[in-house]
Amino acid sequence: MTRTTIYVDGYNLYYARLKGTSYKWLDIMALFRDRILRPQDPNAQVVAIKYFTAPVMVRYARHGAASTNAQTQYLRALEAGPSGWVQIIKGFHIFEPTLLPEFTQNVPPSKERVSPVWMIEEKQTDVNIALHAYRDAIQGKTDQVVICSNDSDMKPALRMIREDVPAVRIGLVMPLKEDSSPSRVHPNKRLTELAHWVRRHIRDEELIQSQLPPNVPTKRKPASKPAHW
Repeated sequence: MTRTTIYVDGYNLYYARLKGTSYKWLDIMALFRDRILRPQDPNAQVVAIKYFTAPVMVRYARHGAASTNAQTQYLRALEAGPSGWVQIIKGFHIFEPTLLPEFTQNVPPSKERVSPVWMIEEKQTDVNIALHAYRDAIQGKTDQVVICSNDSDMKPALRMIREDVPAVRIGLVMPLKEDSSPSRVHPNKRLTELAHWVRRHIRDEELIQSQLPPNVPTKRKPASKPAHW
């Protein structure tokens, strides 16, 4: 038995793989445990799934308050799963004005030519994933960490796990489409070189087979799939 903990960068998963699809009402336990991990390592036993996200900013969200409600319903549905395996770890967003260099074709950027823009950035997700994965490994809580992210900010944590806890295996699941076009997004080599195994995409059929029921029972009223999802 390989005790396995899965760490999901919710922001990266959503924007790199789920946005624009009808697969957002995703059962992450069914996807990662049954569709991805089990074929890769039949001896793996998931001990926890940690889902990292940040509350939606209503004033910036495409659907306004409906986006907030959609996220709330989804997180409630995830937390209602069996045995409390899915843990939600939240960061936050910052939304503030800043100055950035102007773009001019074939002209290098210059600090002398800047324009005011709004900066929207999710905070704490990367550091939370890194610290949770490292702490779980160093404290002997897991034999394998599986990280769903294509973000190079994960590199220091993976390198330290390889150096400090060499017995712990590292798996990477890239939240990318199965795509052969020249413009496709490639798996991050800074991460793949540190992993023991890599899944380079998530297939549509795997997402289709890993959907939650429209209404998920909870301790209160059911969590319901949003209409615009």
